[in-house]
Amino acid sequence: MEGSYNYYIVALSVIIAILASYSALSITAKISGTQGKGRFFWLLAGAFVMGSGVWSMHFVGMLAFHLHAAVKYDIGLTLLSMAASIISSFIAFYITMPTNVNWYKIAVGGFMMGTGIVTMHYVGMEAMVMPVDLTYDKLMWAISAIIAFAASYAALFLFLRFRNRTSSHGLKWASSIVMGAAICGMHYTGMKAAKFHAHEGAAMEHASSVDLFLLYGVTVTIFIILFVSWGAMFFDRHVLERLAYQDAITGLPNRNEMNRFFDKQTGHESIGVIFLDLDQFKAINDTLGHHIGDLLVEEVGNRLRHFVSAGQQAFRIGGDEFLFIIRDCTLERAERLAEQILQSIKKVYRIEGNELYVTGSIGISIGSVQESNRSVLLKTADTAMYKAKGLGKNQYCVYTEEMGVHEVRKMELEKDLQRALDQDQFFIVYQPKWNVKTNRLVGLEALIRWQHPRLGLVSPGEFIPIAEETGLIIPMTRWTLEEACRRCKAWQAVGFAQPVSVNLSVRLFQTDLLTELISSTLEKTQLEPRFLELEITESMVFYDINDIIRQLEAIRKLGVRVSMDDFGTGYSSIGLLDRLPLDALKLDRLFIDDLDTPSKRAIIHAIILMAETLQLDVIAEGVEKQEHIEFLTQLGCHVMQGYFYGKPMEDEIIERWMKDHDRREESQR
Repeated sequence: MEGSYNYYIVALSVIIAILASYSALSITAKISGTQGKGRFFWLLAGAFVMGSGVWSMHFVGMLAFHLHAAVKYDIGLTLLSMAASIISSFIAFYITMPTNVNWYKIAVGGFMMGTGIVTMHYVGMEAMVMPVDLTYDKLMWAISAIIAFAASYAALFLFLRFRNRTSSHGLKWASSIVMGAAICGMHYTGMKAAKFHAHEGAAMEHASSVDLFLLYGVTVTIFIILFVSWGAMFFDRHVLERLAYQDAITGLPNRNEMNRFFDKQTGHESIGVIFLDLDQFKAINDTLGHHIGDLLVEEVGNRLRHFVSAGQQAFRIGGDEFLFIIRDCTLERAERLAEQILQSIKKVYRIEGNELYVTGSIGISIGSVQESNRSVLLKTADTAMYKAKGLGKNQYCVYTEEMGVHEVRKMELEKDLQRALDQDQFFIVYQPKWNVKTNRLVGLEALIRWQHPRLGLVSPGEFIPIAEETGLIIPMTRWTLEEACRRCKAWQAVGFAQPVSVNLSVRLFQTDLLTELISSTLEKTQLEPRFLELEITESMVFYDINDIIRQLEAIRKLGVRVSMDDFGTGYSSIGLLDRLPLDALKLDRLFIDDLDTPSKRAIIHAIILMAETLQLDVIAEGVEKQEHIEFLTQLGCHVMQGYFYGKPMEDEIIERWMKDHDRREESQR
C-alpha cells in the first residue's frame, strides 16, 4: 500500500527543521559565555529547542504523508518520542559542554543524539493508530539510521564551532540549512523504509486524511516555541546583556565587558591599555554631592566616546576610573591618544549652574594577552597612572621596567613591615630644636627609621605611606611614642630635661583611642605631660575637623603640647587656625629654600605675625646655612631645626651631643 505527500507541508517541515537548528545554535552559543546556573539554563534551552524542533519536523512530516486511511496518534507514544529527542539532545550537549572536548566525548555525544533521533522517529511511527500493518525495509532502515547519526555529529560539530561566537549570522544560517536538510533526509529516508499493508477487507479513504485543525494547531505551537526562544535571545542580548555589560551612568562598556574582551583574545596581538583616573573627583563629590559627581562622570564618558573606533574601545571600570583598550597598538599611537584624552578632559564642564574643572592622570601599558595575562597589563597601567599622579597629575606616564622594580620593592616592604615590628627592626633618631635667641636646646623630634635585614636602611618616605595604607602606622606610632617617652625620661635622670615630639598619623584619630593611648603611655613611662609634644599635619583638615578638634582639646587637657607640622604645604588650613587647639606652627622647608627672595620673606613674616596674634610659637624646619638663621631671626623666628644644628641622631649619639653642648655652655659662662 503506497502513500502520498502534500509537498507544501513537506516544505513546511523543512523550514521548521532549519529554524529549529538556527535557534539551537543561537542559544547554545550562550553557554561558553555564561557561568553557574545561567550556563545550565542555556544548555537546557538549547536541548529543548533542538529536540522539540526535530520532533516537530517529524510530526509535521507525518501529517504531510497521506495514506488514504484513517490515522490517529497514540498520545503516550507521541510524547515519549518527544522526550527521547529532547533528552538525547541534552545529554549530547552536556557531554560536550566543557571548553576542551576530546574526540571520545564527541563520539559518545554524537551516538547519544543519533540514538535519540532514531528512537524518536520510530517510536513516533509506532504511535500511528490505523487499520494498516507496518513493516520496514531493512536496508532503507539502516540508511536512515546512518543519516540520523551523521546529522547528529554534524549538529554537535556546529554546536562546538559556534558556541564561542556571538555573530557570523551568515555562517550560522548556512549551518542551519545543512542541519535541517540532514534531519529531513533522515526522516524521509525512514518513511521510505516503511511498508504499509492494509488489512484484508478494510475500507480505504480516498479523501485526504489530514486533520487540518491538528496541523494548524501544531504549526502555531511550533512557531510559538521558536518565537519564545528568539524572544529569550532578544531579551538577553538587548536587555540582560546591557545590564550586565554596560555602565548605567555613561553607557560605556563596564568591567564585565572588559573581561569578556580579554577572554576572546587568544593570539599574540599587541594590546595597549590606557588607564585614566580623574584627579579632583573626590573633592567634587564631597563638596557638591554625588548627584553632581554622577553627572560629571556621564559628561566625561560622552567625551571619551568620541575616541572610540573599530580598533579602540573605552570602558568605565570604577567610580572615576576609565580604561581604553587599543588593538594592534604601538607606543606612538597610545601616547597620541593619551594626549588627546587629557586635552578633552580638562575643558570646562558646566553642570547645573556649576563651572567645573578637572584633569586626568593616565597610565599606559603595552603587551599581549599571551605573553602577560590581563591582570599584568591592568596592574602595570595602574602603576603608571599612579606614577603620573605623583609627578603632578594632568599628564600621562608609560610603564617601564623601573616602575616594575619599584612596585616589587613596595610589595616586599609591605610584606616585611609586620615582621619588622615584631623583630625590632625599627629604631628612633632624634633631631635637635634650637632657640637662637637664648642659644639653647629647646627640644628633640623623634623620627622612626627602619634597618631592613636585606635592603639596608629604608627611607621613611618609602615605608611610612605603605604603613598608612595598611594600617600598621598605628602600632608603629604606639611603639615610637612609648620608646621616645621612655628615652626622654632616661635623659631627665642624667640631667637633660628636654621635651620630645612625636609625629601623629590621621589614622590614630580615626581610632578614637588616641587620648587613651597618650594617657596610658605617659603613665607607663612616668613622663610628665609637659615633656611630650605631638605633631600633626595640615592634611588632617580634610577629615572630620570637629572630631579632630575634640580629640586635640582632650590631649591638651592632659598637659601635652600640639604643633602643626609642614605648615604651608598647600592644604589651606589658615582659616581653621583660630579653631585648632595648637601651641606651635612648624614652617615647611619649602619656605627656607628661597629665603633670599622678597616674596618668600614676606610670606614668612606674615605667618609669624599671624602666629604671634594667635599666641603660637613658630619653628623653622630645614635650616642648613648661616644666612637662613640671619634671615629668619630678622623676620622674628627664633626656634629652628635642621642640619645646621644637627642631623637626626641615634639615642647614644644625641646624648653625647647634648653633653658636648652642655659643657660648651658652661665654659662660655
